[in-house]
Amino acid sequence: MTATALLAELTVRAEATAHTRTPSCPCGESTTLADRPDATVVRHADTVAKAHAPHTGLRDLAPRLAAAAHLPGILLPPLTAPPVELHGRVVTFWSYGTSLDPDTPDAAPWEAAATLLARLHRTPVPSPAAPLPPMRGPAKAADAVARLAAAATGSAAAPHPAVAPVLRAWATLPAWARAEAPMPDTTTLCHGDLHLGQLVRHPAPDGPWLLIDVDDLGTGNPAWDLARPAAWYACGLLPPDEWTRFLTAYRAGGGPAVPADGDPWPALDVPARALTVQTAARAVTKAVTGNRPLDEIEMSVIDACARMGSLPPQLSSVSAK
Repeated sequence: MTATALLAELTVRAEATAHTRTPSCPCGESTTLADRPDATVVRHADTVAKAHAPHTGLRDLAPRLAAAAHLPGILLPPLTAPPVELHGRVVTFWSYGTSLDPDTPDAAPWEAAATLLARLHRTPVPSPAAPLPPMRGPAKAADAVARLAAAATGSAAAPHPAVAPVLRAWATLPAWARAEAPMPDTTTLCHGDLHLGQLVRHPAPDGPWLLIDVDDLGTGNPAWDLARPAAWYACGLLPPDEWTRFLTAYRAGGGPAVPADGDPWPALDVPARALTVQTAARAVTKAVTGNRPLDEIEMSVIDACARMGSLPPQLSSVSAK
């Protein structure tokens, strides 16, 4: 099976599903929204077809789809068209929503993201026919570190100098953050991979913001969903005012991941460190496999890992505070 064959068949499915929904479809060209090893996404009119990552099984995905269908106003629900299998990949169908324009970062919907997260975290875990699995945040971090280790050992050259500080920082994390033990919270509904690319306006282009991508949805520690912006802030990549907007909106929405006031870092520190290591591991892996230098942003997360790995586990922190 080639990527070209998958993309061609996915396009046919997207068009067929769009025509089922809208017989008078104007039939403009189909658009490839993403074509990566972990997801291939095609849009035709107001319909989107997504081929999930090769390891994605319908057994775990089905309860996640069911949960999204029962959380209107928080998650974009899947279309009623049932999932299909193409070349060993599970394919699901969705309405099209408008994502954030990367050229207008000042319009980043931090308040909307935080409010949606707070609502998600306060929602009782649904009871579909099959229970929701754990959210996949720690598993994805562990996978990124494993890929880094494989890239480092598979290279004929000497290990990249950034590999060691990343692995040392990983070793400071508790077992649950490395996906080696159950998470301490198994009752909170979590997104599992929150970033601004996971929000769309629906109905497009001016509808309310909704969360998308249920691949990592499940139960777990809600602080993980705040970890990426927290890590960016601690590494100096997210301006303090944007972090404050996000945190304030989450607290105003009654989000349970952090205390209603006071210092949020006792709750956020471990997840933020884990996301920093994950980001650094992915950056170094791409640099090694692409035979290219690290850029300034990538070096900032490597430096954060070096700070974490230089202290005993109980004292390590993602920031230099």
